[in-house]
This record gives sequence, structure tokens and C-alpha cells, in this order.
Amino acid sequence: MRHSLSIAALAAIGTLLVVTGCSEPNKPATSTPSAAAGGVPTEAQSRDRCSNFTATRQPLFGDLHVHTSLSFDAAANSTGATPADAQRYAQGEAIPFFPINDAGKPIGTAQIDRPLDFLAVTDHGEFLGERALCRTPGSPVYDGTFCTNFRADQRQGMMMLGTVITTETPKRIAAVCGEDGSNCPEFAKGPWQEVQDAANTANTPCEFTSFVAYEYTGTPGTSNYHRNVIFRDENVPGAPVSYVEAPIDSKLWAGLEAVCLEADGCDYLTIPHNTNLANGRMAPYRKLPDTTAAKQAYAAARLRREPIMEIFQHKGSSECVNGLSSIFGAPDELCDIEAVRRMGEEKTYATRTLKDGELELGQASEITSECKPNEVGANGMLGAGCIHPTDFQRSALLVGLVEEQKIGLNPIKLGVIGSTDTHTATAGGVTESTWGGAVTGEANPAERLQPGLLTSGIDGNPGGLAGIWATENTRNAVFDAMLRREVFGTSGPRIVPRLFAAWDLAPDLCDNTDRDQIADAAGVPMGGDLTAPAAKAEGQSGPSFLAHASKDPAGRDLTELHLIKGWIGANGEMTTKVIELANAATGANALCAVYTDPEFDPKLSAYYYLRAVEGESPRWHTFDCKQLPEEVQPEVCRSEQYPKMIREMAWTSPIWYERIQ
Repeated sequence: MRHSLSIAALAAIGTLLVVTGCSEPNKPATSTPSAAAGGVPTEAQSRDRCSNFTATRQPLFGDLHVHTSLSFDAAANSTGATPADAQRYAQGEAIPFFPINDAGKPIGTAQIDRPLDFLAVTDHGEFLGERALCRTPGSPVYDGTFCTNFRADQRQGMMMLGTVITTETPKRIAAVCGEDGSNCPEFAKGPWQEVQDAANTANTPCEFTSFVAYEYTGTPGTSNYHRNVIFRDENVPGAPVSYVEAPIDSKLWAGLEAVCLEADGCDYLTIPHNTNLANGRMAPYRKLPDTTAAKQAYAAARLRREPIMEIFQHKGSSECVNGLSSIFGAPDELCDIEAVRRMGEEKTYATRTLKDGELELGQASEITSECKPNEVGANGMLGAGCIHPTDFQRSALLVGLVEEQKIGLNPIKLGVIGSTDTHTATAGGVTESTWGGAVTGEANPAERLQPGLLTSGIDGNPGGLAGIWATENTRNAVFDAMLRREVFGTSGPRIVPRLFAAWDLAPDLCDNTDRDQIADAAGVPMGGDLTAPAAKAEGQSGPSFLAHASKDPAGRDLTELHLIKGWIGANGEMTTKVIELANAATGANALCAVYTDPEFDPKLSAYYYLRAVEGESPRWHTFDCKQLPEEVQPEVCRSEQYPKMIREMAWTSPIWYERIQ
């Protein structure tokens, strides 16, 4: 029978949640829980449906990671782009953009190639007040030394505030926030209200969904620990719960539970991003007691509040890495596309340090290696430091399966999306040929072609998009799709992939016009759990998968479909395999396959996800190189250090199979 927790064990978890600050499983944290979790009806259920409501779900594209000039580190501080501008850009309007004239005003414009369906502006929650204090003439500290130096240079200002979030014990800066810290919360109210107003004004049910959101920006050891916090609707707390108040993930969820109870019952989820730069800090159970009960409480909270992760954004791909000693499987060359870090590679990276209030530039280098057991690394956000299995989705999912066998719950059960993480308010602006940069120091081709800070410049890329299979384009429908993990990510193009798993799907199902409905009724979609029928468990043949994808109408043809399988062997070994489902050497508008796993063992836990791959296309930097006269082109325009051609792709959320014991 399937492994499950007893009632007594679940009760013990509930007791421990009070101690650890995690949320209790199977109990609504707010007065407006999602209907998907068994709570009150959602907006989509209590009002008239959209005219294009689709019970079998429809694909929507959006961006859930976007910064504007309200962020302390945003290039948008130069263009003045606001949350309202990001909303307009996402819906197809032109907004102010580089270049900047001598008067400091943007004289260019930026416009997306096609409007998005949904958006979340995620300005950093940590420094909304600090930034406002230092940029608002007449504020109590505007003319002080700290704020004067903060405004003198954009990157210097970023470093001055960034020192707060790169420590394990963050504290507000007294020179800005005051000795009692009261200045910053007070001055954060205006920007936080601006974020809410922009999202609520732009949100148009059935046409365009906009979420109130922010970024939680923990960067301990200059490693990524960031998460985006997305709220279901307009019911939000009076202020973001930031890394300063909650320096570990379990405290973030506990803090949000507390403030949501005060905010008329707000509902939220969190999304970790660019885990490829985490140096092992995204591994579960940080700073918790080493007990089964504490781990179960953590897993229960994370399963409820953190259903998805970013698999791709402008800081690179987080799908997979080759060379981990703890993971068995053949190398996968597609893991190296837009990889910021590769095992065994010597990495030279730019460093910036503050000394006596001045920004000093430098360089450092090291060989990228595997993290030692039970240790975390540093400097991932600089593209450096050790690599841990939880830094990449494919291997992290295996760590989750191992933990599930130990404690009965999976703490790394994450679906996937893509995002841009743009800091110029250009939500979803992912076209390689017209990319205008994402962060400071990327305002023109000459800047973008140089090594940048925090894996930017030539090491960066335009980012990806989030895909959602939702019944309609409303906050509730999109939010519920994220909760059930029926989502996918792309490296930029609007490829539409779909994956179902069931038992005994017909081999010719691809030829049936009702294939999705048949597979959906017989099994589970991406993000789901496939359970073997008890009566067939012993002699069960492998699960069947319906996998298909269609090309971006404005993109390259598709050439390959891959099913990626990960499983835990009988002796606990973690193994992955890339299974080719379809190959169209000359390209195709769409690819479809039905596959039954011939190596399936019902006693081994496993996951499966789909990857759809385009044919080769030029990388963004080749277009920038062509804009510069040959005599001033940097070396990267002539060398092979950065590939001139890439393969764009899309990934579905996994489908999980829990072993029969």
C-alpha cells in the first residue's frame, strides 16, 4: 500500500508547527482559502464565467518576476519606469526606455512584441522605505551622508543597501531608518500602496490578470535565497514580510500567515527563483531541529505555500547541471545552454566591495566544484561558489523523493515556470534580437557585451516566460493553476507543452482530436501525482504518457520532445534519464507522442517531466555585436567562449509517482 502518515503523526506535525512557525497542513490559514484546497468557492466559481471559459484549461503566458524603479537595484531608476509602466508594457503599450539624454531623461521607448496574459510586479520588499527616504527630497535623512552617497552612483547605492541582505542576521541601517527603525516602515507605505494600486487597476478579469506581489530578497553569503511572494487578490498585508524580519524560509511563511490573518484573510504563495545560484542554501530544513517532526512540519508548510519554482530567467537556467557525483545519468548537453555555472569550469567574476563608502572594483576566480556534504557555499550570485544538488531542478526533485521516503512528505515538490527578472519594467520582453538589457550596466550593446555584476552583461540573457494551464484568465483561475502546479516554463518563446500520465493510454491517442480530454479523465496532468491502482500494483505495466507541444507561432520549428525521468533506486541511488519521444530533424509545427515506460518498477519512487526543444537560433549577443563597428567590438564577438547559436526550449512541471511499499 502507499506510504502515508497516521492521524497521530499529522497531529504531531500540527503541534510542532506552532513551535517552528510553519503552517498547519490541511487547515486554512485565512478566511478565504482556495477552493482547490477545499475552502470557500473562488471568484471564478461564484460569478459568471468568462466567455472563453475552458473546462479542460487553456494556455496563458505571463511574467511573475518584474522590477521597476521602486527596487533599490533597478536599472529602471534611470528611466523612471513605475509599476504602472510595467503593467502598460505587459499589455502592449510603449514605455520610456534607454538611452538617457544629458538631462537624465529617457529618450527611447520599449514595447513588447505581443501582450502578456498575466503579470506580477515584484519589487524588492526589503528596501521600499530606504529607497524612498534616500530619493525623496525633504525626507528626514535625504541630505545625510548615507543617502548622498547612495544617490551618487547607482551601483554603489545598490551595494550600500545590499550589505544588509548578504548577512545571516540582517538589520536595518540606523543612518537611514533611525535608531528605532521607524523611518523605513513609514516611508515604505507609499511605494507598497503604489504597487497595489497599479496591479488592482490593471487587473481586468477575463482579459488581463495582474497580481499584487513583491520579492523576498535573502542573499546570505551572496548566494541566492530569493522568493517572489504572490497574493491571490487585493487582500494583502499592510507591509511585505521581508528577509530582515524573516531570514529563513520557514519564518517567511510563518510571518505571512500572521499578517494575512490581520489582513482580512489574504492568500499567498511563494516562488523560489534562479536556484542555480543558491550554493545549497535552497536545501530544506535550514536552521531547524534535526528531528523527523520538525522536517515534517517544514515539508507540510512548503507543500502548501511553495508549489513552483523558476526554471529559467535572465541569470540562467536552473534545469540541470552535469557532473554531480551524487546523481547517476548520462551527460545532457542541453544542460549547458545559458548555464552560468558548469562543474569543473574556472570562473572569473567581477567583484564590487565598499570601502569607506566608496565602491571598489575587482576580479576573482575559482574552479566550480561540488558542495561538501552538509555544507553550503557562497558567491553564487556572482556566478561562483560550489554546486549542490538542490541548486538545479532535476537533481533537487530527486532529493525531495529521498526525503519523502524518510519522513513521509516531499519538501521539494515543485512545478516550474520561467520569468525575466527584468529590472527595467519590461515584463516579458524576451526577444533575443531586440533585447535591451535587464539590470544596471546593460543600457547599450557595449555594456551588455561586457562581464557584469551578479551574472549580468554577457553572462545574462533576456529571460523566460511563465505558462499556465487555467480555465480562464482571472486571478483565482491562474492562482489555482499555480497551486496545483499545472504550469510550465519557457526560455523565452511561447512554446506550448502539455503532459499527462495514466495507465494504459492508447498508443494512437495522438491521432484523436479529444486526446487531452481522454488523458485528463484517465489520469493526471502535469503537476499531479500518479497512483497505481491497488489491484494492479504487483503486475502493473509502466505508466503511459501523452506528451505534446506546439511551436511559438512567431518562433522556430520544434525539433525534439524529451521525457526526463528521475527515480530512486532500490539501494537509494539517485538516477536521471533523458528519453527521446520525438525527433523532427527538419522541424515541425507540433510534436506528439504516447510513451509507456518499459523500465517502470512500482516499488521505486519517480518523477517525469516534458522538455520541448526548438531548432538552433542566434543568441542575443550576436545581434548586439552587429550593432557595433568591427573595430570596437569586444573579444566575445569573435571568440567561441559564448555560443553564437542556442536552443530555445520549454519545460512542463513534473508528474510524480510515489513508490508502493
